[in-house]
Amino acid sequence: MSSISIKVVVTGASGLLGRAVMKEVSKHGYTAIGTAFSRAGLGLEKLDLNDTAAVEQFIKLHQPQAVIHCAAAVRPDIVEQNQTAAEQLNVKATGHLAQLAKNIGAYFVYISSNYVFDGTKPPYNVGDTPNPLNFYGYTKFAGEQAARAANPRAAILRLPVLYGVAENPKEGPINILINLVCGVQPVSVDDVQPRFPTCTDDVSRVLLDMVDMGIGFNRSLVEGIFHFSAKEKMTKYEMCQDFAGILDVDIQNNVIPITEKPVEPVASRPDNPQLSTKSLELIGISVDCVPFHEWWTVYLKQHK
Repeated sequence: MSSISIKVVVTGASGLLGRAVMKEVSKHGYTAIGTAFSRAGLGLEKLDLNDTAAVEQFIKLHQPQAVIHCAAAVRPDIVEQNQTAAEQLNVKATGHLAQLAKNIGAYFVYISSNYVFDGTKPPYNVGDTPNPLNFYGYTKFAGEQAARAANPRAAILRLPVLYGVAENPKEGPINILINLVCGVQPVSVDDVQPRFPTCTDDVSRVLLDMVDMGIGFNRSLVEGIFHFSAKEKMTKYEMCQDFAGILDVDIQNNVIPITEKPVEPVASRPDNPQLSTKSLELIGISVDCVPFHEWWTVYLKQHK
């Protein structure tokens, strides 16, 4: 089978990660079939993943060799306040899609989160027991279980907080910090909880490395749970400091560091949900990442 005849479905293709994955799929010479719903635009197919009949028809029509399931309700505070809708998308739709992939023999990858852990005993390996602190983390863990129950050969890729090329800075919790750095109103930013910001370009490369193996003769190596994360540890305030340096902005008076563990207004966050990447390293997939400062220096100079 030639590479051009390999079809890869990417759900959530209008999102921060989904767009990067679509680009990487095409870069590999595969046919990228992206779905979206509220932001379905040029080149994407509008698909409500909660409409089981429509999803079944879509998969039957395209017969993909792989499905990368990026679509999800991802904002913890919003998920906490809209639990029924989040569970429907993050859990039930995931299980259904995993089953459909199994039915046609397609390799299935579900995107999960380091928020399945409580952040008390990092770094976390794939065999460590999840203990989510908020409903978002619960739905991602439940989504993992639904995917594996419906499709025992499914892959789970847990990720930390992401950044990348954004259509709007509000798309991601890292990108949105630019607005705070460039703003004039004083704002307090966490300088306690460490995060491991990871670029969507690196995640996409790992996903396609997994797909290459999953649609070839090495699928057994890329089934089950995997972790991917950058190694750089930064608080949100440290990220703001980095942005300020790149943009040559003084944030001394408008971005104030919170030096005690912040009290979240709605959904609790884990203190340190660092992920170990040993699972990928053991199967020969590179876990190299672009340095945070290097990527943002280029990006911010291009998008002034």
